[in-house]
Amino acid sequence: MAPVPPGVRFLASFNRDQWYRAFTFALTFLLYTSFHLSRKPISIVKSELHKNCTPIKMVSSTIQQINSHQPIIMETDCSWKPFDKENYKQLLGAMDYSFLCAYAIGMYLSGIIGERLPIRLYLSVGMLTSGLFTCLFGLGYVYDIHNLGFYIFVQIANGVVQTTGWPSVVTCIGNWFGKGRRGLIMGLWNSHTSVGNILGSLIAAHYVSSNWGMSFIIPGIIIAVMGIVCFLFLIEHPNDLKAAMTQNAVNGHQKLKLKKSWNGVNGHKELYLQCKQGTKTENSDTELLLGQESAEVFVPVQQVVVVKSEAEPTAISFMGALRIPGVVEFSLCLLFAKLVSYTFLFWLPLYITKAAHLDAKKAGDLSTLFDVGGIVGGILAGVLSDKTGKRATTCAVMLLLAAPTLYGFSMMRQFGLGPTIGMLLVCGGLVNGPYALITTAVSADLGTHKSLKGNARALSTVTAIIDGTGSVGAAVGPLLAGLLSAHGWDQVFYMLMTADFFALLLLLRLVFKEMRSVKNRPRASVELKEH
Repeated sequence: MAPVPPGVRFLASFNRDQWYRAFTFALTFLLYTSFHLSRKPISIVKSELHKNCTPIKMVSSTIQQINSHQPIIMETDCSWKPFDKENYKQLLGAMDYSFLCAYAIGMYLSGIIGERLPIRLYLSVGMLTSGLFTCLFGLGYVYDIHNLGFYIFVQIANGVVQTTGWPSVVTCIGNWFGKGRRGLIMGLWNSHTSVGNILGSLIAAHYVSSNWGMSFIIPGIIIAVMGIVCFLFLIEHPNDLKAAMTQNAVNGHQKLKLKKSWNGVNGHKELYLQCKQGTKTENSDTELLLGQESAEVFVPVQQVVVVKSEAEPTAISFMGALRIPGVVEFSLCLLFAKLVSYTFLFWLPLYITKAAHLDAKKAGDLSTLFDVGGIVGGILAGVLSDKTGKRATTCAVMLLLAAPTLYGFSMMRQFGLGPTIGMLLVCGGLVNGPYALITTAVSADLGTHKSLKGNARALSTVTAIIDGTGSVGAAVGPLLAGLLSAHGWDQVFYMLMTADFFALLLLLRLVFKEMRSVKNRPRASVELKEH
């Protein structure tokens, strides 16, 4: 008999629960990748909405013969109205602000609503509507729309519906994965942010010069299709799968053995089965254990009726979530960390275009290196925080190193291509590392804090509060960048370094608390040995 191939042996080593966990990991990864894929095109298209319109000299031989042989100068109308004005940076910043402000406000409501609705349906509807509004922005090119109000309305609507994504996927992944290696797992999982940005940049850059409308329509179609996939396949909680399997077992078995123990499924502690009259039981207090057979007493099943269930935990209030230790500090820290990250997300391609004098496609391709660095930074932050057990300290160290990196990045125009690539990778890792750690592992830790006494339903609200507060910074950052860039890009980077400093400052209390906990551990162990 031929030996089983090693690859098959490896696959067979995983049990059913591990396969479902891996499937949920991959599916939620792809779902949120499509969210970021649909957000990125606006940063690529900005340089096409307003171009450096240089006059083109055209010489008409006929007119030259008649007149004074002077060349005729005709200006090209290459910018897209209404972004062809001198205040185009403010107008582009207003579009970013519209999306991000709506996203920040909607996020607080989204977490509360998400706790009270089925995640699968809530997320599916959000993705379908987000695909619609993303496509609408691109249709502005197709139907030659030059009304600023139209683009701002689409951005606001898209910002609101995209808030369905983050609380839903974090709650789902938090339900499936425990605290064991949460930093590493969520660091890997959170790379969907950067993967989405990279794919969005590449798709948008491919169409930006020829038909920038397709830069939005293609991502819009992708997120809508993923919304359908979400509706068909997403499993919100492992207990939902167990409940479905138990129901199938009830329907498939015609004989059940009487037992004294029934642990219940998905929170249900008491399950009564209606049986035929005249059936004898060994004990009047016995209950039924599903899926087992024996040569002893059997009961033909007529119907399964759940008559009593344990009360489900109530959704946590907004103020109750704020009272969880660490929620306020991490939320405010994320406000400034996300300010820096989203300023790069929305303005980096345009900055590269101006500083390195590249066209829109090359600048879009080069900006993806920032997100590649973000993938490495998110994973590194997760691994370090798992090994040390210090989430706040890990974030603080990366924020401290990010400040001088930001200053070096402001001098990019003086570097060659090689140093620029290196700076993009390092800066992406240090900027996105703390942001990724707070929005994933930290949010999941706080959403399942011991003070909640096992109320896992609080995870959606806690995640929404942290990310919603961070989204306030995400709204303010690009807006300030649009205003400050009119006075020079150096002003933008000074703003980013200041925000980085405040993010670090807000974590100091938690850092000192983590340090004190380390110092107190040896003393505690010595006291235990003495007793």
